[in-house]
Amino acid sequence: MNFLDERRESLLYEKFILGYYKKHYPQIQVTASQIPWALDDGFGEMLPIMQSDIYLKYKDTILIIDAKYYSSNTQIRFDKRTLHSNNLYQIFTYVKNQAYRLSDSNDTVAGMLLYAKTDIDIQPNQVYQMHGNQISVKNLDLNLQFASIAEQLDDIITSHFVSPPKRY
Repeated sequence: MNFLDERRESLLYEKFILGYYKKHYPQIQVTASQIPWALDDGFGEMLPIMQSDIYLKYKDTILIIDAKYYSSNTQIRFDKRTLHSNNLYQIFTYVKNQAYRLSDSNDTVAGMLLYAKTDIDIQPNQVYQMHGNQISVKNLDLNLQFASIAEQLDDIITSHFVSPPKRY
């Protein structure tokens, strides 16, 4: 697969998840929002834009999803299979900056790396508590019937939000 095909498939994966949540969960605020840096000095000219793939807000709960579509959803470092470190740093940065920005509110902020499931034996599937925020790593199995894919996406909603109504 060449780079352009992989980039297009990755973008399609992100847009599919975003579109699914927009269509089926109208009570949830579903966007691909920019997350501002929590700067103490205001000097942010050289900082990159933090653009979330999927930003979900329902009542006082926020879930930031970074959708990842790779041929391998883990890396091998020092003979050990690990998460892609840049992905983890990215979602952690999104979550911590958003949580800091909302620290005067009752909102809770969580993050998720949502990988397209690959055929590698070891698939990341874990929930971490990092400095007061939940960061989860999940897989979306796209090799299933649509109803099963939808069920996986719905499970993400029900595991993070209290009783959001679904539109069928």
